[in-house]
Amino acid sequence: MLKNRHVTGWLQAAPLSLVLIGFLILPIVAIVIVSFWRATEFSIIPAFTLENYQFLFGSPVTYKVFLATFKYAAITWALTLLIGFTAAYYLAFHIRSQTVQIALFLLCTIPFWTSNIIRMISWIPFLGRNGIANSTLIDMGVIDEPLEWLLYSDFSVILAFVHLYTLFMVVPIFNTMMRIDRSLIEAAYDNGASGFQTLVHVIVPLTKPGIMIGTIFVLTLAMGDFITVRFMSGSQKANVGRLISNDIALLQYPSAAATAVVLLCTVLIVIGILLRFVDIRKEL
Repeated sequence: MLKNRHVTGWLQAAPLSLVLIGFLILPIVAIVIVSFWRATEFSIIPAFTLENYQFLFGSPVTYKVFLATFKYAAITWALTLLIGFTAAYYLAFHIRSQTVQIALFLLCTIPFWTSNIIRMISWIPFLGRNGIANSTLIDMGVIDEPLEWLLYSDFSVILAFVHLYTLFMVVPIFNTMMRIDRSLIEAAYDNGASGFQTLVHVIVPLTKPGIMIGTIFVLTLAMGDFITVRFMSGSQKANVGRLISNDIALLQYPSAAATAVVLLCTVLIVIGILLRFVDIRKEL
């Protein structure tokens, strides 16, 4: 009987395992292999070499680009966490009706029913020199001339990131908050805790798994995104994703693969560090 259950378990896991192997593991293995190949202007030579990694780690541009990537990811994470936690807290603890909760939650998801690129590009006419934001500020007398830094700058890149990825922070935090036993909050109030003390010592610790899941989503998406940086910075800024994209455009696949491997290892290290703080398996 035990043997049959063991075989049944393997058979049930086999389809998903095959999908993961075929569409995740094998492509990653292929990228790692290609990263050790040589490339010329006209061909790719499948010969083992470390020159791609030597060039990558020997170039000061690499460190500047990775630093910019970390900067974008960190600022985006902080802002999405602030907005996402606030929105999730309001939905979970201040909206009593489940129907209203669902309606407001769906309202938050409406912008995500359209393409990411469309939502991102929609900021360009709003933030442009003659856009809605500058025109409104000038009409109100707040400024005398258009603000140049609203568009094609770090500000516009981070604004687009926050707009695109905030929902990935709201959903896991809201899901975790809805699982909190309300009697714990009532007990904190009964023992004289203020609202702020209850938030810091009860709600935030119990919401850590959701925060970590949202953090992983936001950091991985922001660190791998390249199209947002390209459009919202007017091709004046760069991150690791753009570095890979440029190599691919130049048909330098081994160099792009090496950069992708380093980015993947960096993201895995960040995720590994985050998982040391909380066991998110309880949420999954």
